[in-house]
Amino acid sequence: MNTKLKKILKITLPLALGVFLIWYSIYSATPDERQILWTAITNAEIEWVVLSVFLGMLSHISRAYRWQFLLDTIGSRTTFYNRFFAVMIGYLANMGVPRSGEILRGATLTTYEKVPFEKSFGTIVSERLVDFVMLLLITGIAFIWQFDLLYTYFDKKNINPFTSIAVLVALLLIGILVLKLLKKANHNLLIRIKSFAEGLLDGIKSVLRMKKKWSFLFHTLAIWILYILMIYVSKYAVSGTENLSFQAILATFVAGSFAMTVTNGGIGLYPIAIGAILLLFDIQQATGEALGWIIWGSQTLLILFLGSLSFILLPVLNKAK
Repeated sequence: MNTKLKKILKITLPLALGVFLIWYSIYSATPDERQILWTAITNAEIEWVVLSVFLGMLSHISRAYRWQFLLDTIGSRTTFYNRFFAVMIGYLANMGVPRSGEILRGATLTTYEKVPFEKSFGTIVSERLVDFVMLLLITGIAFIWQFDLLYTYFDKKNINPFTSIAVLVALLLIGILVLKLLKKANHNLLIRIKSFAEGLLDGIKSVLRMKKKWSFLFHTLAIWILYILMIYVSKYAVSGTENLSFQAILATFVAGSFAMTVTNGGIGLYPIAIGAILLLFDIQQATGEALGWIIWGSQTLLILFLGSLSFILLPVLNKAK
């Protein structure tokens, strides 16, 4: 299989899977279930949806603000609006091509703030590692709190979230091995790769060197609390989910978070995952999926709007530079 075909499949397969899951969830539902789903969505309390979207926007603002603490360690002072636009463009790109958003986000800051790409990208990798640890921490808390329920769910779906830990450790070991080999490089191409890798590593180390560690921690906690609150307030938008416990919300958050990693932006799979996990809390599948569609749809529209707006405003606001 040639490289071009692999790239095409990497982009289209997750999207195709998401579209298939949308079709399958509708096709496999009974007429009554479709009616419940449609009624729940159309009768949703809009004020709670708006509040959820507002909390989502606050999390994006906090992420853009937090990024500067990492950039400070590599000597790069940037403007807030460029960081925010870069973050939103990254989210938008990830909806089309998985994992492309991180690259485009770093490239955006390189273009408009002249931050070396390898260092900018390194800070993004650092940020993602911190967020990965936070996700594992929340997953661990949810498992301890609702172990029997979540174990049953993940077992039925053949999902092992802790496989991600093994993958991360393997990637770190491979990275260490590659860096050791690059230290002995003397070929021009290898020297250039070595220079890029060293810049990337410098960006990753930024977490350890930052002066405002407590501010970074505050925004990290704020981001993840806002993520959970987005779901918590959304439960009041759908009739039948308003009495969900915080344990149920936490379990819903974990299931939805892992669903987001499988298809582009969680398309198709996110509502199904929410509906499946809420079955364990005696919520009808259709009602649970309605909640999932409302959360996913509202946050996706926010990203589409802010991401597109960022593409337009970036060159305009940076015209004088």
